[in-house]
Amino acid sequence: MDSTTALTAFAALSQEGRLEVFRLLVKAGPDGLAAGLIAERVGRAPNTLSAQLNLLQQAGLIESRREGRSIIYSACFDQVSDLIVYLLEDCCAGEPCVAISVQAAADRALCCAPTSSTSS
Repeated sequence: MDSTTALTAFAALSQEGRLEVFRLLVKAGPDGLAAGLIAERVGRAPNTLSAQLNLLQQAGLIESRREGRSIIYSACFDQVSDLIVYLLEDCCAGEPCVAISVQAAADRALCCAPTSSTSS
């Protein structure tokens, strides 16, 4: 990951509403949630939620897929893992104990990652 990609992701997460939506999708796991259910759970107007989802998707943090008449959104766990590693990879001058912690954090972010990509 490069600094531009990381900055784009952080900018997308820097607003409380978008962060709330992103965390909800992380909790939902790889199955994701339908846009209507997300709106219901976070209490947002459809146009506001649509803008928030669009920004998160442009940042590469979430992806969408169509299932019937619904659009399902899910977190991109590989991107989350890359962001964690980017933040911590050079922490504490590369001390081994820190490197293990970074890998553990990255592995945790990937625990829910789907085995095949389903982005649209």
